[in-house]
Amino acid sequence: MTEQITDKFGRPIRDLRISVTDKCNFRCRYCMPKEIFGDDFQFMKQDELLSFEEIERIAKIYASMGVKKLRITGGEPLLRKDLHELIAVLNDIEGIEDIGLTTNGLLLKKHGQKLYDAGLRRLNISLDALDDELFGQINDRGIGTSRILEQIKYAQSIGFEIKVNMVVQRGLNEHEIIPMTRYFKELDGVTLRFIEFMDVGNDNGWNFDKVVTKKEIMKMLDKEFDLEPRSPKYYGEVAKVYRHKDAQSYLGFITSVSESFCSTCTRARLSSDGKFYGCLFAVEGFDIKTLMREGIYGSELQDILVGVWNQRDDRYSEIRTEITEERRQARKKINMSYIGG
Repeated sequence: MTEQITDKFGRPIRDLRISVTDKCNFRCRYCMPKEIFGDDFQFMKQDELLSFEEIERIAKIYASMGVKKLRITGGEPLLRKDLHELIAVLNDIEGIEDIGLTTNGLLLKKHGQKLYDAGLRRLNISLDALDDELFGQINDRGIGTSRILEQIKYAQSIGFEIKVNMVVQRGLNEHEIIPMTRYFKELDGVTLRFIEFMDVGNDNGWNFDKVVTKKEIMKMLDKEFDLEPRSPKYYGEVAKVYRHKDAQSYLGFITSVSESFCSTCTRARLSSDGKFYGCLFAVEGFDIKTLMREGIYGSELQDILVGVWNQRDDRYSEIRTEITEERRQARKKINMSYIGG
């Protein structure tokens, strides 16, 4: 298609985030609290997940609609068997210019080289503290920071471009902001990003009091670091990026709560069981998998998906402060482990 496809607010579609599994080997409390996702929790069966062939077909349609960037998510995507095979076929799709992957990093030494050889070049790695004990508490598996730092350095040695994502929560890990910044300032090719704690799903105990905003974090950083803002690289770039003036490194902010970016959001999300979501905070999705398994493919499916995007009107981060606490609590949003970050 040559005509630009837009939603109800004139936003084009440029990014597709693809969840390949709902399973994870961590139990981070802001994503998969153990009380909900215990040892007896029933994750999806294999036939409920989209196959690699189905993901490829959907990605090709979205590429024809204007998608340039793909991001592979989970759950923990490295738990999906033979993921490098999916990366290889997605990398060959006409129009796709960039593929990234979001991971907790624990299995990078096991799978990283195959993924790189298949064409993957960018990683987002979650790390919420440098302190071993605190990080073990956050991931609720007792996994120490050193294990993830080893994986990061390994991924660096292969050649990956890396962003480290730190979800900041008041009363939990805001005291780690300065140590994290000091550490990653010295790692060329690694960008540290601070993510405001978001109310994704309904199980992570979110409230406004737990949010440490970009403004607050910058106030901490300004006491020690000399930073300058970098202009956005493209329309719809989510992160607000700053450069260390005395180093070759960057840091960024994902400000979904304090400075929403709904007005330029170009992202679609595909759950591991084949549902389209127009927003990380969506309530319900559009079932693509069932249509495909009923025999709807090609141009017929494309016309349907164009119509779905044309009707997209999601802007939850803009209205979060406008709705009452009662309405916000009653809104049954999907969990991040199901749709990816």
